[in-house]
Amino acid sequence: MVKPMRKIPIVLLFCCFTHGWFPVARAQVVTPDAPPPNSTVAAPTSPEEDSSSKKARAALNAMVTALGGDTWLNQQNSYVEGRIAGFYQGKPTGATVRYWDWRTLNDERIDLTEGKSDKHDWTQIFTPRNCWEITFRGKNPLPKDQCAEAIRRHDHSIEVAVHVWMKDPSTILMYEGQSLAERHLAEQVTLLNADNDSITIQIDAQTHLPLRRTYYWRDPLYKDKNQETEEYDDYHDIEGIQTPFAITRLHNGDMTGQRFIFKAAYNVPLPQDAFDADAEAARIAHR
Repeated sequence: MVKPMRKIPIVLLFCCFTHGWFPVARAQVVTPDAPPPNSTVAAPTSPEEDSSSKKARAALNAMVTALGGDTWLNQQNSYVEGRIAGFYQGKPTGATVRYWDWRTLNDERIDLTEGKSDKHDWTQIFTPRNCWEITFRGKNPLPKDQCAEAIRRHDHSIEVAVHVWMKDPSTILMYEGQSLAERHLAEQVTLLNADNDSITIQIDAQTHLPLRRTYYWRDPLYKDKNQETEEYDDYHDIEGIQTPFAITRLHNGDMTGQRFIFKAAYNVPLPQDAFDADAEAARIAHR
């Protein structure tokens, strides 16, 4: 991320995109915030969905179909290999990290190395209640801000938007017309939940694949609003699931990291004790 608590982007892909799966039941650690005022609308007074909601739901359903339909919806786990490039104030730092990522609906494990070999130098494990980093020095909890960032990213992932937000009758769906995302014409949809928290997704008007996902959160200390964005590109059909092989993350408009995928698979056999931080710490100690 070999010293513990390395300051590289926490590797929680796809989310990223199809890889933003931490347990939905986790409590929010920061106060959510709504999108800019011009994108909020009142909830329909009729039990029937209004025109905007119907258009938004249709756009989201088309997105799910484009991603792989039932195959995407019912995936049990995912695996990716790739490389992360770090950025600072929107400029590349030159630092890259190779990573291997296993995910289920509830847990994630990511192995990393700064070298070019297949040797894994350290591991991060995310379970429903804990975020761990394991190195030759042992097992240590990740800093609270990094763990909170991981939870926020999961709670605003496209997977959670579809599996949780869309199924909640209190969620308002808003169709906001067409916009540009990475030089592509996109349909823009915002989901607003009962806690005044929102997810905005821009969907390619032709392919119906997600191009960009944005959410806002308010800093609990300084009270300023922050914008987090993920952009998705270079889609590949992997076992019937459209998978973005290039993911860019931005914080308040500044690029913070890019992920480039070399290999992806779904519903794969998981490593033994894959999400057991104590077992991994013992294994590294005896390596």
